[in-house]
Amino acid sequence: MISAADTAFVLAAAGLVLLMTPGLALFYAGMVRSKNVLGTIMQSLIMISIITIEWVYLGYTMAFGPDVAGVIGNLSWFALKGVTAEPSATYATSIPQSVFMIYQCMFAIITPALITGAFAERVRFAPFVVFSLLWALLVYNPVCHWIWGSGGWLAARGVLDFAGGLVVHATCGAAALAAVLVIGPRRGFGREKYLPHNLPMTVLGAGLLWFGWFGFNGGSALAANEIAATAFVATHLAGMAGMAMWSVVEWVKVGRPTTLGAASGAIAGLATITPAAGYVGPNSAIVIGLIAGLICFFGVNAKARFGYDDSLDVVGIHGVGGIIGTLLLGVFASSAVNPGGPDGLLAGSVAQLGKQALGVVVVSAYAFGISWLLLKVIHETMGLRMSPEQEVQGLDYTEHSETAYS
Repeated sequence: MISAADTAFVLAAAGLVLLMTPGLALFYAGMVRSKNVLGTIMQSLIMISIITIEWVYLGYTMAFGPDVAGVIGNLSWFALKGVTAEPSATYATSIPQSVFMIYQCMFAIITPALITGAFAERVRFAPFVVFSLLWALLVYNPVCHWIWGSGGWLAARGVLDFAGGLVVHATCGAAALAAVLVIGPRRGFGREKYLPHNLPMTVLGAGLLWFGWFGFNGGSALAANEIAATAFVATHLAGMAGMAMWSVVEWVKVGRPTTLGAASGAIAGLATITPAAGYVGPNSAIVIGLIAGLICFFGVNAKARFGYDDSLDVVGIHGVGGIIGTLLLGVFASSAVNPGGPDGLLAGSVAQLGKQALGVVVVSAYAFGISWLLLKVIHETMGLRMSPEQEVQGLDYTEHSETAYS
């Protein structure tokens, strides 16, 4: 039976998750140079159109349609055939299936948008669009089915992901690493400083992301119930703990805390709590956030040691955070918090940690491998990379014939 309260809650959550994509656009755009602001925004913004079209015709049925061998959904829901205002007996019995579909669409939109931060300021628009569309079809949709789809093979083996630590953050982090290896660093990398042109814009974007994350995690309960409340509280506590830890570590290591560091720490905490949000209590969420702030700080700074140009820290924050959070679910999960969930290591069960580790290895390896192949083929056939002259001029002028500032 459809619940009006649950339906209203998930619809509101879907709106919050959609807000995260323009929020991400601002978060990223503030960190790039002024000649690349609009191009960076466009890479996130256009996903709302491209991925929604893909989701309506293929994405939803591939990710959540009737199972084929645990690997993918069949095409019986092509173009949303049979997806109506009636509830889904498989996924959410108290809301219309159309509401479940559009809520999941918002996750599909933001995931490829997250990848763009890794190769900011150096990729041409048309090949980027082709990559994003193929990536959604070949990486996001299958992984989503493996973990969240009915009959998915990783879900059948007990791998859990409450709101996207594997489906969203680990996949985009692995793809980001593949991208920086295939595309290469920005012109002048290692010799020039790439200073953010507008940190207030980045902080505003971080605020919109934090606000949207309550729909991202809280809404993943798919009902206005105690699990949604658990996830909502855990989300905020982990975000604030990540911000606090990153600021402290930066203060100790660099000599002063920065606004960019505080914003990065908050996003690290939010990304890391995502897979565990509905399975852990408040104190565990704070510990997870503190761990996120610490490990993601060093994860971001590792790019200088290894020499790869992850422009806006997608690997160090989303990739590392998604993986760490997925593993920490196997440590801190408690059936006392979520009776429908497992007990983790601290509750006396080591089994869930092993299942989470399986999910991390499989998803990261698959997402990296397919992303690398896609990027390599597109790079060789279409030319992903801007020319040196275009890179000097910037994305805004060369790709969109615009300028953000006169």
